[in-house]
Amino acid sequence: MTVRTLMACGAMLLASSAFAQTATHTGAHNPAVKSTTAASVTAPANGANSFTQDQARGRLTKAGYRNVSTLKKDKDGVWRGTGNRAGKTVHVGLDYKGNVTAR
Repeated sequence: MTVRTLMACGAMLLASSAFAQTATHTGAHNPAVKSTTAASVTAPANGANSFTQDQARGRLTKAGYRNVSTLKKDKDGVWRGTGNRAGKTVHVGLDYKGNVTAR
């Protein structure tokens, strides 16, 4: 075999091992994938929010909060209000990605 042939085979072997690597899945919420469930995160993402007030209320209700009220969009684009869950009134938020926060 010639040197060129050996080098070409070596390059193909190195390149094929890169394709064999598997990506680790952390289970984190991926905003690029459409989901019918609302993800809960610790802090909302700031950004232009295209949800209407009714859509925000619906997402919060779907996440398990009842009697969602006083919803207002803040300067960071996060819908904020109050809601009841497990008999307690909490402050809730919905960011532009559809992530729900509560405190």
